[in-house]
Amino acid sequence: MKPETTKTNKKDMSKFEELKESVQKIIDLIAAKQSKEANNKLLEVSDTLDEMLDHAEEDEELREISRYQVLLNQLHVKINGEEQVDGE
Repeated sequence: MKPETTKTNKKDMSKFEELKESVQKIIDLIAAKQSKEANNKLLEVSDTLDEMLDHAEEDEELREISRYQVLLNQLHVKINGEEQVDGE
């Protein structure tokens, strides 16, 4: 018999594998200069990440989610450009 945590870990890993594939899709869209599609995909992935954060129970899960949040923020800046400061 396998311990129950094995199923949880595999399930968690598959969620992160899906995230990884989705982030790669965003990067591919950016490279293809399809900003609108990249932004739409980014919003979709961001919503998924928020939902995962709401249900995260383990510290390792929270750390991995945090890494993806940072990456999505960087991709957002790449797609939409730097925020303008002081109305410039």
